[in-house]
Amino acid sequence: MRLFIHPEVQDALMRKKAIVALESTILSHGMPYPDNIAMSKQVSSTIRQAGAIPATIAVLDGRLKVGLTPEEIERLAKGEKVMKLSKRDLAFAVSEGQTGATTVSATMLLAHQAGIPIFATGGIGGVHRGASQSFDISRDLEELANCPVTVVCAGAKVILDLGLTLEYLETKGVEVIGYQTDFLPAFYSRESAYRLEYRLETPKAVARFMRTKQRLGFSTGTVIANPIPHDAALPYVAMETHIENALMAASEAGISGKQVTPFLLTALKEKTQGASLEANIALMLNNAKLAAEIAVQYWKM
Repeated sequence: MRLFIHPEVQDALMRKKAIVALESTILSHGMPYPDNIAMSKQVSSTIRQAGAIPATIAVLDGRLKVGLTPEEIERLAKGEKVMKLSKRDLAFAVSEGQTGATTVSATMLLAHQAGIPIFATGGIGGVHRGASQSFDISRDLEELANCPVTVVCAGAKVILDLGLTLEYLETKGVEVIGYQTDFLPAFYSRESAYRLEYRLETPKAVARFMRTKQRLGFSTGTVIANPIPHDAALPYVAMETHIENALMAASEAGISGKQVTPFLLTALKEKTQGASLEANIALMLNNAKLAAEIAVQYWKM
């Protein structure tokens, strides 16, 4: 299947310059308009300032796009008839000429096909709370198990069971590496109760690890767990209470599947009087900066 690669991204690929892949669901389903478009511009600017090229990935009118124009980003940000696409949904969207925003799993897949080895996002999907009854496990984990892309994130999304998510990744042979931390970040909070096996201190060290893994022939992805900046972090215990209450409200309202995350984000924004949205933007910018710094070091090697 043909990828439609933005000329700037194609030029960077040919010249072996640093590129950072970006998902598009944060535009269409993760934040309200116009906060999402403002965030997108900030993320792109942050990546460029660090010396890399941003490449937002999406499906537009059935075309697999790697790198978007400002007009295309605006279209996704307004969220009109935009599907939410995991790997499972890509073939349908392309065959039917649909427009959709890519999740972590779909973004990883298309980034790898384009030759982009690093991807920045807010948080990965994982094993949902209550998965022993619902069997609700994100496709993101399977893609991490099978796609050699490094994902820089602030840990797993807040609605998940962090312990089971770590266990699943361990079983699949996916390294979860703390960036300047010994603990798995809990998205809005810098730490959780879960200690990590590995820690790296610099973008150069992460890039060296990526090159080493590549030389060993491993085909799994890597999670770089990058804590939210201190000044934007929210208290872990308080956020857990808000999350549990919001999940209970979603269950009572019959909300499930892909609709849970946007419902939860709206509920948390109300409970924290906007602080959760500010934290979401701060952690995304932080991840974009680190991903760009790693990408620059990766291509220097």
